[in-house]
Amino acid sequence: MISYYLVTGIFLVIGMAVSATLKRKFREYGSIPISNGLSGKEVAELMLLQNGIHDVTVTSANGFLSDHYNPTNKTVNLSPDVYAGRSISAVAVAAHECGHAVQHAKAYGPLQMRSALVPVVQVSSSLSHWVILAGLGIMGFGGGSQAILLLGIILFAASTIFSLITLPVEYDASARALKWMEATHLTTPSEHDKAADALKWAARTYVVAALASIAQLLYFISIFMGRRD
Repeated sequence: MISYYLVTGIFLVIGMAVSATLKRKFREYGSIPISNGLSGKEVAELMLLQNGIHDVTVTSANGFLSDHYNPTNKTVNLSPDVYAGRSISAVAVAAHECGHAVQHAKAYGPLQMRSALVPVVQVSSSLSHWVILAGLGIMGFGGGSQAILLLGIILFAASTIFSLITLPVEYDASARALKWMEATHLTTPSEHDKAADALKWAARTYVVAALASIAQLLYFISIFMGRRD
């Protein structure tokens, strides 16, 4: 188990470093007013309107960086700093979340796949580690069956697949947001570069999470294969 804790620890440190950089970037760009003077709410509503989306509501949600699009009730939920903010980071985040709404409206494949996996992942993420530990425990006490460990690995794999599918969803939403901002001249070239930088660091948090999940999955698989020999 030492190698498991080592791998987990490495990705934990990397994740903390990326998260800290992300927060620093958003605070930095959050202090720079956007030249067009629009708030995050106004930018979101404008992007939805110009993409022909009229059934999505822009609302305010509590928490820092709590911004998200909910495809179930078709709402773009913006944190207070983004909803009322008139900064580069506020505009970037608002447009990114609307990018998800555009994906939904256009039936973007990876988003549909991720949404379909949500109920499965809600169950698998809460059970996988417990099932894996139970499987290892039974085998450690001389149990002959590896079925429980295999079940735990399958459950964990569902979370890993979810993390991988999330990557194109997030990167595509940012690409749609940046393309729209550039096409509509919503930002100056300098502001556009800063918005792109903020969204780039946000996407990297998902990359780290996906890599960590893959590493853990491979570790569990190696244990399973080793016990078979």
